[in-house]
Parts: sequence; C-alpha cells; structure tokens
Amino acid sequence: MRLRTAGPLGVLAELADLETVHRLDAAVRAAQLPGVVDVVPGYRTLLVTSCSAASAARVRKALPLLDLPGLDQVRRTVVEIPVVYDGEDLAEVARLTDLPVAEVVRRHTAPEYLVAFLGFAPGFPYLLGLDPALHVPRRATPRTSVPAGSVALAGVQTGIYPAATPGGWQLVGRTDVALFDGDREPPALLAAGDRLRFAAA
Repeated sequence: MRLRTAGPLGVLAELADLETVHRLDAAVRAAQLPGVVDVVPGYRTLLVTSCSAASAARVRKALPLLDLPGLDQVRRTVVEIPVVYDGEDLAEVARLTDLPVAEVVRRHTAPEYLVAFLGFAPGFPYLLGLDPALHVPRRATPRTSVPAGSVALAGVQTGIYPAATPGGWQLVGRTDVALFDGDREPPALLAAGDRLRFAAA
C-alpha cells in the first residue's frame, strides 16, 4: 500500500489490484474511523476524505493497520437488471463484432458482472466481465445526451447511464431500474464489489 496526500483532507491509497481495493474499502467502512466523510474506490486506488486535516492524519496512520476481510465477505448478492435490447447502436455492435443481434444479446446476458466502482455520474457502474467478443470501441462521435437507463458497451466494460448525460459508449438497450435516487438511502442502487446480471426483458 502506497499512501499519497490528496488535498488537505484526503488520503489516496494506491493498491496492487481491484480485489485489494474492495477489501480495504470494506475495512475502512467497518472501522468507522472518526472524521471520515467519504470513501471512493477506483481500479487500483481508494480515496478516503475526512472532515479535518487532523482526521486525515489519523486516517493515514490507521489505513496500513486495518485487517482486510476476505473476498467472500466483500462481494455481495447478485442484482438482476431487466433490459429491453433495442439500443440505437445494437445493430452497429452486431456489425463490429460480426455476430447476429440475438448472439450479442445472449453474450451480454450470459456473464455475472463485477461492479468495479461507481463514477462519471452518480450511480454509474463500471462493470467488468464482458465477453471479449463484445469488446467494441467507443463511438467516434459522442452523443450530447444519452437517455437515462441506457445500457452500453465500451472497450472491456459495460455500464448503465443513471441519468441523461453526454456519452460515447455504444447503446445496446435500456432499463427502467433507477440506478440513482437522491430520496433513497443509499441513493446508489449498486456499490463497488456488487455483482450484477442482465436479463432480456
């Protein structure tokens, strides 16, 4: 673990891999360290933000001493997301992959995905586990507005747009499931370490 200062109130832990990120994330949340106001996982980093410089200094000392739970204690129940596969780019994805549309759908619904982390927009899950045959590039020209609930592909990842935002991923379908709701606790449906399956609706 390599610790870096991230502004006056943050400590950024650089870690070996995503599994260690998820284990440290769980350990920090379980420890309920005084003064911690936010914990943000990335692919190989965990940012811990505190309410004061003194609290950040205590977090910096505490992080290397935390006992990390096993992965079986970190990874959570599978969430199923129903999807209508009628995305504007579905035919283009079929062309790029040289697969029939039905096979694109079959391969997209087959895996169990890992929520690596949330980012880009509140509640947007970066999902790992996409069939290599579906690894397609981002659109050459991003859209200025992608509808909320759009299910999309880009590179090795798939994800779901929680709200209408600009975006350049290839749209393959849509879901009515609310990924983010400010009136819900917690507001985000998913968290880093969750697992997810898509089901054709």
